[in-house]
Amino acid sequence: MKRVGTIALTLAAFLLAATATFAAEAKKVRWNMAMTWNSTLTPFVNAPERVAKLVSDMTGGNFVIKIEGAEKHKAALEILDMVKGGQYEMGHSASYYWKGKDATTAILTTVPFGMNVQEQNAWLYYGGGMQLMQKVYDKFGVYAFPGGNTGVQMGGWFKKEIKSVDDLKGLKMRIPGVAGEVFAKLGVNVTNIAPGELYTSLDRGVIDALEWVGPGMDIKMGFHKIAPYYYTGWHEPATDLQFLINKKAFDSLPPEYQAALKAAMQVAATDMHYENFAMSADAWAAMKTEFPNIKVMTFPEPVLAAMKKASDEVHNDYAAKDPLFKEVFDSQNTFMKKARQWTKISELYYLLESEKVVK
Repeated sequence: MKRVGTIALTLAAFLLAATATFAAEAKKVRWNMAMTWNSTLTPFVNAPERVAKLVSDMTGGNFVIKIEGAEKHKAALEILDMVKGGQYEMGHSASYYWKGKDATTAILTTVPFGMNVQEQNAWLYYGGGMQLMQKVYDKFGVYAFPGGNTGVQMGGWFKKEIKSVDDLKGLKMRIPGVAGEVFAKLGVNVTNIAPGELYTSLDRGVIDALEWVGPGMDIKMGFHKIAPYYYTGWHEPATDLQFLINKKAFDSLPPEYQAALKAAMQVAATDMHYENFAMSADAWAAMKTEFPNIKVMTFPEPVLAAMKKASDEVHNDYAAKDPLFKEVFDSQNTFMKKARQWTKISELYYLLESEKVVK
């Protein structure tokens, strides 16, 4: 799983030629990057590895980034603090883990009932999203860049079937971000647990349910062995991971290295999304035969309606208290309303119509 995708190879070849003139005598730079994930958690870890590989290739080996997984630094949910403080020049994580520091960071990862991956990427790169994300992170002294999108995430693994809102009351569940607050409003006992502790927590009854990512990553975690009810998504329609970079460290880089790092991050983020999609497609295809105990479910409409109502309440409450949250959230909603019309006409209608004739 440590290959570099076709897009990455093409860009690397181009930039290698462009940087050949300074590679031999360029400044030697050695960075460290901390991840929220254990070093075996593919495809999340593949994005940082691709960045390190591409940056090294594009600078003739003069810019080296050493990557450390959570099993080494033992601080999976403290990446922002470590990058801010300069312990690591760079980090790879998800913004909603810092919701306790600033709620606006949560909606930079994804929003319940929000944009899909195409819409969100378009907002980030061409709708002012990148500028707003940086405005949020300026207070922490770090730069933030998209770090790979999972697309729509599944709604989670449950030990019992959810037939009504009452079934959520008293449930112990791992679910981060704004979605956690939404479920808390509906009576769920919400907790946030580091990725490496999820299976043990579910197995030992510390939690009754959890959400992780999608089939490609979930199956190998073994959640289906304990909680066979697998629900479709609502809460994370376009979960974007983030690369975080210490501002002082980045600003001290030669311009050529800055350009190489930015290009490498965009390539790696894009490739991670493709890889995750392929993994989930393969896993979903295998589920019926290899994992017959899994019961794929959708939340009943009254439950979804309650989730949407609670989600609106949470977002409106934050927007009323924090002008920057409101600015980001309004920007997302304005862009989504415009983009969703095209999404329906193109993607949705195509899928609905083609399903009639393609079996």
